[in-house]
Amino acid sequence: MEISNVAVIGSGPAGYTAALYTARANLDPVLITGLSQGGQLTQSSSVENWPGASDFPSGLDLMESMRLHVEKFSVRCVSDDVESVARAEDGFAIALTDGSVINARAVIVATGSSARYLGLPGEDRFRGGGISACATCDGFFFRKKTVAVIGGGNTAVTDALYLSNLAAQTHLIHRRDEFRCEKILTDKLYQAVESGKIRLHLSCVPLSFEGREVLEGVRIRDLKTQEESLVAADGVFEAIGHDPNTGFLGDLVETDGGYIRLHPETGFSTATSVTGIFAAGDVADHRYQQAIVAAGAGCRAALDVEAFLGGRTV
Repeated sequence: MEISNVAVIGSGPAGYTAALYTARANLDPVLITGLSQGGQLTQSSSVENWPGASDFPSGLDLMESMRLHVEKFSVRCVSDDVESVARAEDGFAIALTDGSVINARAVIVATGSSARYLGLPGEDRFRGGGISACATCDGFFFRKKTVAVIGGGNTAVTDALYLSNLAAQTHLIHRRDEFRCEKILTDKLYQAVESGKIRLHLSCVPLSFEGREVLEGVRIRDLKTQEESLVAADGVFEAIGHDPNTGFLGDLVETDGGYIRLHPETGFSTATSVTGIFAAGDVADHRYQQAIVAAGAGCRAALDVEAFLGGRTV
């Protein structure tokens, strides 16, 4: 039975970085990219915050350059999705959807998370062209324009506050009368409302995204009056959460809200509850959700695996 030293699952910034570093360490990794390669970043029309990429490439182009980079180090790439990961003799057995199995002594899970979307009419049409799930990624494109944020938790309020410093006007649409975020954020929010930077639409639900050639706004319904209206906006940010892509793991590793729980007390900052399985990027990070942070975690996971296979800690 052929067994690889390390299998990297995922082809976002964390996965590609982990594959690159383990390849340079002569660990001969296998990279399981998934059928849909590149992760969430491929949905960004322009990436302006990747150090050194001053030509602001599209997310798709940036991820393609990462793919070409790992191929220069002869990384074996498998374009398939993972069905399950199970313990096996001398490591782990990774079952793919095509029925094949990859065996590895160590595994790096870098499958990221998927932004939740509302699934409303017009959403697919304008996603990546006016509709986004990442204010810190795409807010810069809406400087001095009008934007709307949908949601009522910490992320939504944080995004609205962030955007209010960029946009000419920021709308916040929330289906309830009260917010579910921390009090300090609520206080800052109402200060911004008083200053006119943010306009609230409480007890309102979005119905559809409207526009002809470009996004023109989001249609909402007031739950108290049942009246419908259009909130004019050049950009809409859906801040209703993310779902980590961990379903294929079952209950193999410990999770917290679906995100893989890390155990740095083991001596490896990216270790999971299962010896030999490591995690990097958004799949273990509900807070930052940034490509550069994920890439750094991929580097740490690769260094952890190198030390683990060598019988030492970092």
